Amino acid sequence: MLSKLPYKWLVATAFVFGLFMEILDMTVLNTALPALGRHFEAGTGTLQWLLTGYMVSMAVFIPVSGWVSDRFGSKRTFLFALAVFTAASAWGGAAGSLGELIAARVVQGVGGGLLTPVGTAMLFRAFPPDERARASAVLSIPTTVAPAFGPVLGGWMVDNVSWRWIFFLKVPIGVLGLVFTAVALREERADHPGRFDVAGFLTGGAALALLLYGLDGGAREGWGEVTALGVGLALAAAFAAIELARAEPMIDLRLLKDRLFRTGNMLMLPASGALMGALFVVPLLLQYHMGVDATGSGLVTMFQALGMVALLPLAGRLYPTVGPRRMLVSGFALIAVSQAALLLVGPGTGLWAVRLPLFAMGAGMALTVVSLQAATFATIAPSAIARASSVLSTTRQVAAAVGVAVVATLLASRTDSRVGALGPGAEAAVRQEALFAAYHDVFLLTAAVAVLGLLIALRVRDADADADADMRPAPAADAADAGQPEAAGSERPA
Repeated sequence: MLSKLPYKWLVATAFVFGLFMEILDMTVLNTALPALGRHFEAGTGTLQWLLTGYMVSMAVFIPVSGWVSDRFGSKRTFLFALAVFTAASAWGGAAGSLGELIAARVVQGVGGGLLTPVGTAMLFRAFPPDERARASAVLSIPTTVAPAFGPVLGGWMVDNVSWRWIFFLKVPIGVLGLVFTAVALREERADHPGRFDVAGFLTGGAALALLLYGLDGGAREGWGEVTALGVGLALAAAFAAIELARAEPMIDLRLLKDRLFRTGNMLMLPASGALMGALFVVPLLLQYHMGVDATGSGLVTMFQALGMVALLPLAGRLYPTVGPRRMLVSGFALIAVSQAALLLVGPGTGLWAVRLPLFAMGAGMALTVVSLQAATFATIAPSAIARASSVLSTTRQVAAAVGVAVVATLLASRTDSRVGALGPGAEAAVRQEALFAAYHDVFLLTAAVAVLGLLIALRVRDADADADADMRPAPAADAADAGQPEAAGSERPA
């Protein structure tokens, strides 16, 4: 039966398994953070490392994904990533301490760091150039369904079963993905994968870890007391110099010379950073200060996914005629307005004051994601897709990690500042107002980040994206070859 399906749809199905599991993991965990904080008696600053530690690990291993895939084969690498992610999910569910749970999350990040870029490269190789918008739509399936079910499922499990099942539930999905991939896909690898970039791997990973640690420490201890940030910046500069000097770099920064690809990566920073930052703090606000349980929190935050579901079909139809520039500007404008609307949430505010902005945020993300994914790869040659995917995936994960780290530390510092300024004799209502004001400071920052994305989007030129076949109807001859993937070994080494 599987042999009768076009190979591109087999690849798409395998990737949907992996990406669905990965996104489900993040959305389920966000809802469960307050319960984990109560169980382990941990504050916001410590809880953030359940997300930040995972995303740092992802960002460290994303750059090596292209070389690993070329060296060992894309199917074998994808299977390894699925296996690591699934095993680490089981470990997380059995963890006996917060430290052990954070360690399991870091290991999960190894699998996630390989899973997404390898799967994306497999997908874009399997779909011919004139169908890349359709491939982007495939990516939208798990990115829409998982956020819709994740918050509610996670909240229900926390309230009715155990927080441990937010990790255990991903194990059967991972096992199904492993079986399907092993049976349905064929192996592809490059003939000459090149040498592993040890210096780039070490400097890049250390730079990211120290930058995030420095951001966290700077907000808590004062920027003058933190040296990790400076060392991280120096290592980041060294990493860039090393990669630009190598003939076969781990991250091909030379691809950023392409104007549209460079702008797409710049836009990924505010898009991913603003979204992940906001989705980190909204469940905390709902459960700590608005009297909502975990299930209710999931039912509220799922409105962000519903907004994406509502706009994704329209976004897919608009892209070929409207072009990426206006879609990106509109998407970032919606995200900025939705973040700003959360400033109106306060003591006694109804939940619709949260639901409606989240719905608008999801609608803005639908316009942004579809156009950004398709346009960023518009001028990238098929032989460079794997390397380009590694660059964009790294940018996305770095932005998400920085976004969570910044909003978590900002929330903690602004809470201490606003509540501490009241003194011990302040009335409960006044203290509650101060707590909400700390969240308003966070939403003001994320709204400003979205506005920055809007300004960058104005630099996108539709004429650049129109050079790609995504912006034109598919010729009949191309459609006939739609099921034929690129030959193994034709890809240039990452």
